[in-house]
Amino acid sequence: MNRLFLGGLIALFPFAAHAADSVTLKGEITQGGLIIGTVTPGSKVTLDETEISVGPDGGFAFGFGRDAKPQATLSVTYPDGKTEVKTLAVKARKFNIQRINGLPEKMVTPPKDVLDRIARDNRGVAAARSVNTPQEWYRTGFQWPAIGPISGVYGSQRILNGEPKQPHYGVDIAAPEGTPVKAPAEGIVRLADHDQYYTGGTVIIDHGQGISSSFLHMKDVKVKVGQHVKAGDVIGLLSHQGRVTGPHLDWRINWFQVRLDPQLAIGPMPKKP
Repeated sequence: MNRLFLGGLIALFPFAAHAADSVTLKGEITQGGLIIGTVTPGSKVTLDETEISVGPDGGFAFGFGRDAKPQATLSVTYPDGKTEVKTLAVKARKFNIQRINGLPEKMVTPPKDVLDRIARDNRGVAAARSVNTPQEWYRTGFQWPAIGPISGVYGSQRILNGEPKQPHYGVDIAAPEGTPVKAPAEGIVRLADHDQYYTGGTVIIDHGQGISSSFLHMKDVKVKVGQHVKAGDVIGLLSHQGRVTGPHLDWRINWFQVRLDPQLAIGPMPKKP
């Protein structure tokens, strides 16, 4: 098992008025970064205009999308009413351009008769990522859901058959057809679909406080909505279902609808045993 508890940037806020009121952040403050925080229990935390869920022990999490602005404002109101504000400098990144040719035209520009199906798929995914569960399972860290060469990275702009598409928001792991896909952390299954148009067998696991993992292009989905899974539980088999050119797993991490980079939240890919 390969586990890492976000060994990136650690920030100890120096603006707290006294020892009882303090905030710590762990993670990389960069586009795609997942940030794990701890604050005085009972505090209120907002990022820009968005209120962040804070657990009973003061734990919270948030993240920055691919196109996050250079600055964000973190505001903390402590139980005694005192408010502290910190401007976070969000590091910009350069992303790769990927050109993929030879895809069936219907997978690049879907025919009109499947648009309703795609919209239904998208609504299901958005709903699964909207759940705000109070548990903080993500705090134990993540393990790789499959082992293999990385064939696609977060943020890369894909040009399919010469047509620019939206950026890639996950990390692609190439492995043989039928390789078991394992839950990277504890959580509750919020979506388990055997056949989405673009992504084939798709599972979303809620790790708490808006942090979720998505697993795309699988076959033989082995979990059900509402099921509680532990890190290492098999949730499906790696395949090439949906819009793909070969067998691989597309693993994604979100903070609600904000798409994060899984590789910033985990250590290097381990070697095969």
